[in-house]
Amino acid sequence: MSRVCELTGKKAMSGNNVSHAMNKTKRRFNVNLFKKRFYLPTEDKWITLRVSAKAIKNINKKGITAMVKEARANGLISKK
Repeated sequence: MSRVCELTGKKAMSGNNVSHAMNKTKRRFNVNLFKKRFYLPTEDKWITLRVSAKAIKNINKKGITAMVKEARANGLISKK
């Protein structure tokens, strides 16, 4: 399974490790992902999503229903 947030679409970035001598080697900046269960009162069911820390903050601010609706509009979550 790829390391992608299911609500925001965030995924790993690439960059460089830079030593003191300015030698550069490739590295990955992974997303801070969590597997969490959320209750959708509109559909009266629980869903399990793999979300980033940023998405959890947005859920606390906007609500899970608004975030899922937005993700479905952007094509990140399939309509089940």
